Amino acid sequence: MHKDRDAALVNDCQRGDRAAMAKLVSQYERPVFNAAYRILGNTDDAADTTQTVFLKVFEHIADYDPNFRFFSWVYRIAINESLNQIKKRHHQEPLADSQASPWRSPEEHMESTALCNRVQGALMELNEDYRTVVVLKHMSGCSYQQIGEILQLPEKTVKSRLYSARQLMKKSLKATDL
Repeated sequence: MHKDRDAALVNDCQRGDRAAMAKLVSQYERPVFNAAYRILGNTDDAADTTQTVFLKVFEHIADYDPNFRFFSWVYRIAINESLNQIKKRHHQEPLADSQASPWRSPEEHMESTALCNRVQGALMELNEDYRTVVVLKHMSGCSYQQIGEILQLPEKTVKSRLYSARQLMKKSLKATDL
């Protein structure tokens, strides 16, 4: 991401600049929503989580450590909030067509196909640790190093979890003849 630009915006936010806050939200809103959606499997929960993430970011902007990348800090908050949502639900449920918004973007329309539903279902069967690394790697495009920073894990652990998650998804998808 844009480390220098983010650092300048964070500094402006720490001084109370609302325009800088709006720029940070604009830059990270979609990736945070996508990560939350992939973990939660529900657009409404993902939207609520995204809103909560940015509230927390701006409440704690003074606590941000500039030695770390801003996007890693934001993603860590997003992952934690998503996992907290799951704990509140006490169960995992795959996205059903009846839960989808009637106003679909092209991406949401594509996800409503049978193939995407099966992949999403396999993703939702994974435990939170595995699902999180899959989402960060394959849906958010993070590197192993970035995932390690976000989840505060060694890179080797990230690779191991991702391998195990892929194997579990493969097994699940083969069981559904995919």
